[in-house]
Amino acid sequence: MSDLFIFSGLFCQKDAVIKRMMDDSGIKLVSDADLVTDAAALSGMSEKSISKAFSPKTSIFNKFSREKERAVAWLRLALAQRLAAGEALLVSGLVTHLLSQEISHILKVCLIDDLPRRSSVALRESGLAEKDAVKAIHQSDEEAASWVRDLTGNKDPWSPGLYDMVIPVDKTGVDESVTLIKEQLGNAAVSETDASRQAVQDFLLAARTSCVLVSKGHNVDVRASGGVVILAINKKVLMVDRLEKDLREIAEPLEGVEKVEIEFGKDYYDADIYRRMDFELPSRVLLVDDEREFVQTLSERLLLRDLGSAVVYDGESALSVVKEDEPEVMILDLKMPGIDGIEVLRRVKAERPGIEVIILTGHGSDNDRRICMELGAFAYLNKPVDIEVLSATLKDAYAKARNS
Repeated sequence: MSDLFIFSGLFCQKDAVIKRMMDDSGIKLVSDADLVTDAAALSGMSEKSISKAFSPKTSIFNKFSREKERAVAWLRLALAQRLAAGEALLVSGLVTHLLSQEISHILKVCLIDDLPRRSSVALRESGLAEKDAVKAIHQSDEEAASWVRDLTGNKDPWSPGLYDMVIPVDKTGVDESVTLIKEQLGNAAVSETDASRQAVQDFLLAARTSCVLVSKGHNVDVRASGGVVILAINKKVLMVDRLEKDLREIAEPLEGVEKVEIEFGKDYYDADIYRRMDFELPSRVLLVDDEREFVQTLSERLLLRDLGSAVVYDGESALSVVKEDEPEVMILDLKMPGIDGIEVLRRVKAERPGIEVIILTGHGSDNDRRICMELGAFAYLNKPVDIEVLSATLKDAYAKARNS
C-alpha cells in the first residue's frame, strides 16, 4: 500500500483535503500529536519535552542536554515503526519532514495558498480579523521554515525539491486537489515494491540506531542500507579514532546491524567541536550572578568536569529562564541589582519547587543563611568555593531533582 504525506501552511485548507481523502479511501491519519504520544512512550521523555522539538526557539540548555536532538530521534523512530507496521497511512504535519531516507511508495504532497486566500480561510474557520490572521500565518510559516531547515538544510519549506507534488489549493480548489492526489497515488511509480519495503526497514534500522546513540550522548547523522549502518560525523573531532571506536562499540551489537561504516559529513570542518554528553551528569544548570567574569569562569570550570550550565546575570532573567526552560538546578548569588537572590529563591520554590537551588554568595550573613534554608535552598555556600565541593554539591542537588 502507498502512504501519503501532506505538509501544509496554516489555513491552506489542509483539513478539508485530509477529510476527503479519509472519507474516500479509509486511509489512517497520523498527526504530529500522534507521533508525540508514541515518541514519549518509547523514550520515557514527557510529551511536553517531545513537543518542544517543533519550536524554533531552542532551550539555552540544549547544548548540554541535547533534548531537541533526542526528541527528534524518538519522533523519527515512532514514524518508522508506524510505516513498518504495513498499514496505509496519511501522515500530516511537521513530522512529514522526519523522513530521512527515500521510500518510493510514499507520496509527499505540499499544499500552499496565497496570503489573501489564507486570510479569508482564517476568517471563515477561526473568526480571526485579517491583521491577526496575517500575523498568525507569518508566525506559523517562520516556525515551519525553522523546522524544515533544521531537518533538511533547505531554508524554504515550500521548495518543490522537498515534495513529489506542490498543489496551489487557491487555484485548484479542494476537489481538484484531492483528485490530483488520488491520481498520483494510483501511479505505478508510487506502488509498494520489495525495494521500497526494504527502504522502510532501512529507515527503521537507522532510526533505532540513532535513538541508541543519542541516548548515550552521541549526535551523529545515521543512514542504513541493507543492514549496513552509515554514521556521519558532522563536527570537528579532537580524537577521532576514539570516537569511531566508541560509535562502533555501541552500534555494531544492535539487532539488524551487519556492518558499521563511518564517514565525515559536510560540516565536519566547521569550527565547532564534537562533544559526547553524559546524561547521568547535570546538564540543565542555571548560574545566576551579576559578576560576569566570575560566573563565566565558573561555567567553564564546570564544563571541564562535564557539567553543562547556562548563565544569566540578574534575577529577572533567571525567573524568565525558569518559566520558559525549567532548569533542574540553579546556582544563585544573593546580592544582585534589581530582584535579589532571596526573592528569586522565594519565587522559584513557590512556582517550581522541584528546582534545587544552591546559594553561592560572598556577601551573605548568618541570617541570610537561615532565611535561604527555610525557603528551601538545597545548600548555602560561601565564595570563594572549592570547585570540587561545588561540583559534588551540584551532583547531589541534581540527583535530588531527578528523583523528586
